[in-house]
Amino acid sequence: GHLVESGGGSAQAGGSLRLSCVVSGFTISTYCMGWFRQAPGKDDEGVTVVGSDGRVKYADSVKGRFTISKDNARNTLYLEMNNLKAEDSGRYYCVADPWAGACLLLHRGNLGLWGKGNQVTVSS
Repeated sequence: GHLVESGGGSAQAGGSLRLSCVVSGFTISTYCMGWFRQAPGKDDEGVTVVGSDGRVKYADSVKGRFTISKDNARNTLYLEMNNLKAEDSGRYYCVADPWAGACLLLHRGNLGLWGKGNQVTVSS
């Protein structure tokens, strides 16, 4: 599988950005899909995942501000980020795994496929 992120960049605090992840090699509707992020000097953090059944899990830090969605026809995953904060800055990775259980927890060890990432910078 191949995951390619796009759409990051810079925003002011309170602003919005949308990330896209175009997938090839497998059908996203049958996979656990999600987003992780890593800030400089910190461990990566699970942001959100969505299962093949449509169930969604969010990190507490982004609940109410971020929304994950899928366009199965385009085989593309999205992350809508609103009311951005400086602490949202980091490199965002599109992740996937065929195991449904991977979507039960936001744990990097459960997600076997990773994109190269896309940078998001939020200035306060």
